[in-house]
Amino acid sequence: MSRTDAILKRLAQLHPKLIDLSLERMMPLLEAMGRPQDNLPPVIHVAGTNGKGSTIAYLRAFLEAAGKSVHVYNSPHLVRFNERIRLAGKLVGTRRLNQVLERVEAVNAGRPITFFEVTTVAALVLYAETAADYLLLETGMGGTYDTTNVVAQPLGVIITPVALDHQGFLGTTIAEIAANKAGILKRGSQAVIGLQQDAAHAVIERAAHRLGIRPIWQGEDFHGTAQDGRLVYQDEDGLLDLPPPALIGAHQFDNAALAIAATRHFGLPVDAAALAQGLRQVAWPARMMALHGRLRDMLGPGGELWLDGGHNEHGATALARVIAEMNQTRPAPLVLIMGMMNTRHPADFLKPFAGQVQQIFTLTVPGEPNAHKAESIAGMARAAGFAASAKRSILSALQAAAAIPHARVLICGSLYLAGDVLARNHTPPD
Repeated sequence: MSRTDAILKRLAQLHPKLIDLSLERMMPLLEAMGRPQDNLPPVIHVAGTNGKGSTIAYLRAFLEAAGKSVHVYNSPHLVRFNERIRLAGKLVGTRRLNQVLERVEAVNAGRPITFFEVTTVAALVLYAETAADYLLLETGMGGTYDTTNVVAQPLGVIITPVALDHQGFLGTTIAEIAANKAGILKRGSQAVIGLQQDAAHAVIERAAHRLGIRPIWQGEDFHGTAQDGRLVYQDEDGLLDLPPPALIGAHQFDNAALAIAATRHFGLPVDAAALAQGLRQVAWPARMMALHGRLRDMLGPGGELWLDGGHNEHGATALARVIAEMNQTRPAPLVLIMGMMNTRHPADFLKPFAGQVQQIFTLTVPGEPNAHKAESIAGMARAAGFAASAKRSILSALQAAAAIPHARVLICGSLYLAGDVLARNHTPPD
């Protein structure tokens, strides 16, 4: 076990629950660490159900194309914990990560605190101690009681589309979940809101009104559409004709437009040339990512291997749409290799793929005690009308997929599975 893993294991044992949404444990620790949340570069805080990571990836690409240095906070990581903390453009080094984790651990002195809370404190300390022009801060879950919701006055707030997810923690309806996400809105901060269902729109609008905020809304105040292979963006300041985003899928035009709107509405120093460069260079691993290397080679000539960490019905809908678009160019039998955590419902995830899938091979996500068993996922898939069978490993699943000539194979259902696949393929994020 590495030193980092040993520290993280100790921190994970400080609280009996992995998730216990509250700021009460975290605020005293932040006070003891010198209130790093008050000494950050300008913060853009991002909440929502889907598209948070992609929207942040676009913002980072735009700002870096404009010559700015950017901190980023994302979760979860795929292969290494370091991926969660990007300091002025580079993933935090292991030695520095270990040092700050141990500093925070010592100050906390064994008091109960969740893993995400204590590691977020460590990240905020690093961001406060490292010079950068901006911090892009992604919520972990929800908004109101999310551990990132400690910045009193962010430069701007973004709420991406809200959908049903984490109902056991955030609420059972779209309106309840939206109210939780809207908790990151702050009086005096600007806000940009992504495409929303009516129930979410109403809740977010009321929350903004109470705080005296006038957000701009995707689909009303700004639009981004695909036209002749280009991204055409329009708001009250005019029209931009831009290259298509490097990330794959029609939903990425929406995510890119949301990031462009935030760039303009928040007054970030990014011109049209930097927007175009950012769209060409943006990268976000495990989001409809083409895999090459040893795992892809198992499929033989003519096979395709794709990886996506989407894990709810909203994300699956976007994936199914991408597959449909691919079939217009090159029809191919679709094979899903999927594993899921037991907080998700495999049948709901599979609904958008009805009529598209030839075969499903299911896996138990390696190393995750809270994962659905492969046999359970396969049974639920068969009950939903899909041909499905359980496999013991990603290797055995790929061997089975290789028997289907010229298949388009999509590994999906869990970011934890995606991380395991990237590690086995020897292609971890930078």
